[in-house]
Amino acid sequence: MSKPINSLESPRFCGVRTFMRLPNVATAEGVDFAILGVPFDTATSYKPGCRFGPESIRAASSILKNYNEVLDVDIFEECTGVDCGDIDIVPGYLEESFEKIEEGVSNVIQEGAVPVIMGGDHSITLPELRAVAKKHGPVALIHFDAHSDTGNDYFGKPYNHGTTFHWAIKEGLFKPEESSQVGIRGPLYSRDGLKFARESGMDVITGWELHHIGVEAAVERIRRRITPNTPVFVTFDIDFLDAAYAPGTGTPEIGGFTTHEALKLMLESCQGLNLVGMDLVEVLPESDTADITSFAAAGIMHAFLSCLAYNKRHTGTE
Repeated sequence: MSKPINSLESPRFCGVRTFMRLPNVATAEGVDFAILGVPFDTATSYKPGCRFGPESIRAASSILKNYNEVLDVDIFEECTGVDCGDIDIVPGYLEESFEKIEEGVSNVIQEGAVPVIMGGDHSITLPELRAVAKKHGPVALIHFDAHSDTGNDYFGKPYNHGTTFHWAIKEGLFKPEESSQVGIRGPLYSRDGLKFARESGMDVITGWELHHIGVEAAVERIRRRITPNTPVFVTFDIDFLDAAYAPGTGTPEIGGFTTHEALKLMLESCQGLNLVGMDLVEVLPESDTADITSFAAAGIMHAFLSCLAYNKRHTGTE
């Protein structure tokens, strides 16, 4: 079985918590996508606690249904999926945890499934991209975030949730010239805060600019950079949303975006692309209000899965 439990037969509040009530199995063999949790927050620079993000997102996801009316697609008519549970990280140890994350994501990829990952802090995207690049080579990156995360160190140490994409570029894990950072905003440490990202070749669509040009123009900019058939990885930091829509995160920023804008960006950016992975990070349940951040996270992941299903139906690719 690789489809969700039918909530018309078993109430949503019953059973073990998995994403969308998918079967919890150890292997991703023979399915289109696999959900993974990475409960790691050792690399946070402000509020910790997003190690509890995966369980909160899973709980919120029980309310989701299979059909996406925007794309006119039923996820589980087109795709099969499972929830492979959490990767066992090493609390307090970054590089050892990175090794376990890379191995866990690599296993899913080797079994032929698209990894769809819940964090955890944004440092986890570095080992994920290492795993993805081993299979697909450098990918195009679509990065939704309030922060560029391209610093080179924090307190003299290289790895932190604010340095992820600096080191991913240095390691050649993605193609900056085909990649976009979207929604970047808030005060910076200096006027050179976005210099590395831009000089590396990424298109940085700041939050201020996104509000000005609108979703449609941003989607066009994101898509026109990506060469046809290039593998694409999507990374979504929940603080892309305005703090009013995502209070449950460790580094909230005002001046952000609505859940509607996030869904529209995801659905319209990802149609027809060669999607090889996705993560959603930085959900901190302890700071949440009425679980709205976890519900937003689950809904954004649902939008990505809808794109996988849509692409499989219309292009024969996921």
